[in-house]
Amino acid sequence: MPETPTLHPETQTHLAAFQRGAVDLIDEVELSTLISAALHAGRPLRVKFGMDPSSPDLHLGHAIPLMTLRDLQALGHCIVLIVGDATAMVGDPSGRNKLRPVLTREQVEANLVTYTDQAARVLDMSKTEVRRNSEWFDGMGFEDLLQLTTRMTVSQMLERDLFRRRMEQSEPIGINEFLYPLMQGWDSVEVDCDVELGGTDQLFNLLVGRRLQEQKGQRAQCVRTHTLIDGLDGRKMSKSYGNAVGLMDSARDMTFGVMRLDDTLMGIWFAHLTRVPAEEVARLLAGHPREAKARLAFEVTAFFHSAEDAEAAAGAFDREVRDKALPEDLPEHSWAGDWGQSLALPNLIAKLGLAPSTSEARRLIKQGAVRLDGEVASDPTSSLAEPDSAVLLQVGKKRFARILPR
Repeated sequence: MPETPTLHPETQTHLAAFQRGAVDLIDEVELSTLISAALHAGRPLRVKFGMDPSSPDLHLGHAIPLMTLRDLQALGHCIVLIVGDATAMVGDPSGRNKLRPVLTREQVEANLVTYTDQAARVLDMSKTEVRRNSEWFDGMGFEDLLQLTTRMTVSQMLERDLFRRRMEQSEPIGINEFLYPLMQGWDSVEVDCDVELGGTDQLFNLLVGRRLQEQKGQRAQCVRTHTLIDGLDGRKMSKSYGNAVGLMDSARDMTFGVMRLDDTLMGIWFAHLTRVPAEEVARLLAGHPREAKARLAFEVTAFFHSAEDAEAAAGAFDREVRDKALPEDLPEHSWAGDWGQSLALPNLIAKLGLAPSTSEARRLIKQGAVRLDGEVASDPTSSLAEPDSAVLLQVGKKRFARILPR
């Protein structure tokens, strides 16, 4: 079996930017060759990403690819941002089991008003090529549209698992929905794309772009997909669910929003929405969830605002949520030397006099009546490690203790 060739360090640096957070990378060998050739020729890669203005607001889910584009932009590549004012009227069927209502041109234009302003929260728009795909689709006549539809067959369209499932479940599929992958793929032909980014739900459409470029005699684009992060409550992130954090949210709203995140989602949010090193993320996630989530909220808020704004928002959260209704004479206890490096939570509660016994403490924990820094601690077998900073322990509504490092 032939050995994988060793890449030039500069090529590896650029390839790593595409690899970070990628789910699919088609094809990695093609991409490394493409990067190497571009670096040798002194030309940037044309990296395409499309956003359909199907709603007026962008949220942190949209920021994932934008942050990768920012990394690539910093390496000198040309970011081609396709604003899909034509495709938005067709409607992307990705992830939908029902026929999607068609937007009017007026609705699309209304949603477009702040799109580039929101993208500018992440990208340097002075170095970004912004293209509306109405540039080429509005100029197409009926004959041109017919020619586009001849480039794929219905059987090829039904290779897409979404369409196949809907057929099997007797759910209607509009002819306009078949047009969407062709239109997105044709965008790649029009802008002579080298690499296209999209979510995992976009893989079929991105591969259509490769097919159409080959048909037109262009070099087939490489394809990179990223994961789709869930919202604060574990469901698909959506403004309509009330589980999204918007790109234009204030520092306060952003911090308070992230602090509502389900603990199980912190790892994937750290990986895709921050640039905190993996080793440090692992350390944070192995510690207290409240500390990890506070760091995540700080990183996200500082990126979209500033470190000062993030610190102020964190202070407001502590005052208004974590420390709400605390007694003025809150008892404080330094970590005792005979407690070791960690202590079982029921034992700690009993030692501090917040419950009459460890068995009662376990019962209270199971009932969800115990909180550490505002987060419910529901596992009676859990332990608390000796803290690096003050930790607030609450049992019931009226019993509190602040645990300090020794």
